[in-house]
Amino acid sequence: MSAPAHPHSELAGISRLRASRTRSISPENFDGAVGGGGRATEGTGAWNARDLGPGWKISPSVDIKAGETLDLARIDGAGRITHIWITTHTDNWRTLLLRAYWDGAQEPAVEVPYGDFFCNGWGVFSQVSSQMIAANPHGGFNSYWPMPFRTGAHLTLENTSTVDVRVYYQVTYEVGEDVGGEGYFHAQWHRSNPLEDRVPHVLVEDVEGQGHYVGTYIAWGVNSNGWWGEGEIKFYLDDDTDYPTICGTGTEDYFGGAWNFDIPGQGYTEFSTPYLGMPQVIRPDGLYVSQQRFGMYRWHVADPIRFERGLRRVDIQALGWRSGWRYLPLRDDIASTAIFYLDRPTARRPRTPSADDLEVHLGTAPVPDIGATPPRAPLA
Repeated sequence: MSAPAHPHSELAGISRLRASRTRSISPENFDGAVGGGGRATEGTGAWNARDLGPGWKISPSVDIKAGETLDLARIDGAGRITHIWITTHTDNWRTLLLRAYWDGAQEPAVEVPYGDFFCNGWGVFSQVSSQMIAANPHGGFNSYWPMPFRTGAHLTLENTSTVDVRVYYQVTYEVGEDVGGEGYFHAQWHRSNPLEDRVPHVLVEDVEGQGHYVGTYIAWGVNSNGWWGEGEIKFYLDDDTDYPTICGTGTEDYFGGAWNFDIPGQGYTEFSTPYLGMPQVIRPDGLYVSQQRFGMYRWHVADPIRFERGLRRVDIQALGWRSGWRYLPLRDDIASTAIFYLDRPTARRPRTPSADDLEVHLGTAPVPDIGATPPRAPLA
C-alpha cells in the first residue's frame, strides 16, 4: 500500500484532525519543552526588560561568536519540521552555513549558506513570495519545506566570519505522527566561480537511492555583456549516462519565464510566484557594481522529478550569443542550491565550502576616513 499524501500537500487537509502535537524551539525555549517558553531570566533582552521581569522578552535572540557553531535545534524522537523563521543582518547572509542532520547521522543532509537557502544569495534583500520560501522585509526568512525525521533532528548554524553575529529564530515542528513513508530532506550548495570553459555547472551528482528532486535556487552572476540564459538544464536519472532523461530548452524557460525575462521597454523584470520566479535583479551602478546579478528559483512541488535508483547528475549550461547567431559558452559565477527528498538521511555531497568559496564580491568600496576608529560590526 502506498503512503498517504502528505497532510500539508492540499489546503483541504487543514480541516483534518490528527494525532500530532506542535512544538517550537527558539531562544525563549531552546529545547521545545512543554510549558518551557518565556521562562528565561537572562538573555539578549534582559536589560531591555529590566523594569518588567521574566516573561517579557528576556531571551529573543542569540549571539554566535566568530568561528563558532550554534545549535539551532536538537529534537529527539520522530517528528517533522514544518516551519523555520529566522533573521540576522544582511552582512551575514553568505558567512553563515546552515546544516541539518537526520536520525543521528554524522554527515549533514543540508549544508547551504544561510542566504542561498532562503533565495537571497547575494547579500542584498529580495522579496520572495513563493509557497516554500518567503523572504519578507527586511530579511525575515521563512521556510515551509517539510523536514521529517524518525529518531531525531539536529539543526546548526556556523559563523564562518571574523565578527560575532546576532540571530533571531523559531523552528516549529510536529511530534506524535508516523513519518515512516516520507523521504529525508536534502539541500546541497555548489558554486562555479568562474565556470570552467565549455563545462556545465553541476548542481548535484552521484546520489544513490530512491527519491524525488523538488527545488532549485541559483544566484547567477554574469561576467560578460549580452544575454546569458540560453543554456539547458539536464536531469540524469537512474541508468542515464551520456544523455539525460529530462532536458530543458533554456535557462529562463526552466525558471518559468520567456524571451530573456524582458518586458519591452522595461528590461529584466522581477517576478515571484508560488513555484517559480526571478525575484532579484542587481543592476550595475556605474561605479563598483559593474556586473549584473540574478536570483532565480523553481520548486518542483506540483511536478516532482522522481527517480528509483539514483539521481546521477543535474547540470545547467551557461550560454550566450556570438556572431552569426552562434552560441557563446560563458564563464559566469553560478551558485546553486539543489533540494531533494531521499530514502536515506545522508548522500554524496560537495566538500564543505571555505569562507573564500562563499564570499560575494558586489564591488562596494567605502571611502576610508583616515584616522577614524574602525566601526564595530552591528549585531542586529
